[in-house]
Amino acid sequence: MSLDKLNRRIKIKRRIRKKIFGTAKLPRLSVYRSNKQIYAQLIDDLSGITLASASSYKNKEAEKGTKINQASVVGKLVAEKAKTAGIETVVFDRNGYLYHGRVKALADAAREGGLKF
Repeated sequence: MSLDKLNRRIKIKRRIRKKIFGTAKLPRLSVYRSNKQIYAQLIDDLSGITLASASSYKNKEAEKGTKINQASVVGKLVAEKAKTAGIETVVFDRNGYLYHGRVKALADAAREGGLKF
């Protein structure tokens, strides 16, 4: 049985989300990657709210450079917003994407910004 890319990613995403859960003290850092942009959210799954978010969409600083540079800028932004919200530790949710390229760049930049995961 062969799966196309989207269905394969959704299958992996479901497998990951069985194990990962975010709370108010330990939120889930969820990454979404489109063809042109990258988005990151800190989510409290107990109450179902987003605590902080950052994206490369309409971001002057992220528009410069490559997509990997955009991901680094978004990682730093989400780390700054997390610190202002009083969050230091998160659970990383790669959302079914491989930990490679833009996803890895965002995670590394968030770690440099002070988040622990």
